[in-house]
Amino acid sequence: MQRLLALGDSYTIGEAVPPEQRWVEQWAGLMQAEGHAIARPVRVIAQTGWTTDELSLAITAAEPIGSWDLVTLMIGVNNQYRGRDLINFRKEFSALLDTASAAVAYRPDRVQVLSIPDWGQTPFGAASGRDLNHIRTEIDAYNQVIAEVCSERCIAMLDITGLTRRLSANPHMHAEDGLHPSAAMYRLWAETLLCSEKFGEL
Repeated sequence: MQRLLALGDSYTIGEAVPPEQRWVEQWAGLMQAEGHAIARPVRVIAQTGWTTDELSLAITAAEPIGSWDLVTLMIGVNNQYRGRDLINFRKEFSALLDTASAAVAYRPDRVQVLSIPDWGQTPFGAASGRDLNHIRTEIDAYNQVIAEVCSERCIAMLDITGLTRRLSANPHMHAEDGLHPSAAMYRLWAETLLCSEKFGEL
């Protein structure tokens, strides 16, 4: 039985949707349907609003987090939202990715990173009064850092940012709070990840 650890923020905890509709749970269900033995529910260390340093502190508080077969990491949107420094983000994200790698015995093929969605393209973003082009530019810069750090460690990054932008006009893709993804959007993330699945024999 393969054990999955998911690290992140509101997107991983599945803010505004039932726990079974989180993208990580939907992905695990799709993996099971394909014959993979995945333990359910998925172990999640995530909370709405967390930045990289807050996730790191939570992981430390949970130590020892033990050994895992698969680890996902999705973090950074709150760093961008709060106007955090990109240089510091690179340092903290790198440390988190190293922690994720250690949890799977440094097997890069067992770590999966997801990009940061563009929250500026949500109803909440449209009503926020912020410069949406500036949000887009900053999120692209954060995702570039994530891609570079992942590339250095030969770890896959799944780009779901494009999905959040292309489908932003569809109200069914947003949760009732107008900010977080709906279960339907999470399903698309899970299906996209399944199609790009590179974990080999589990």
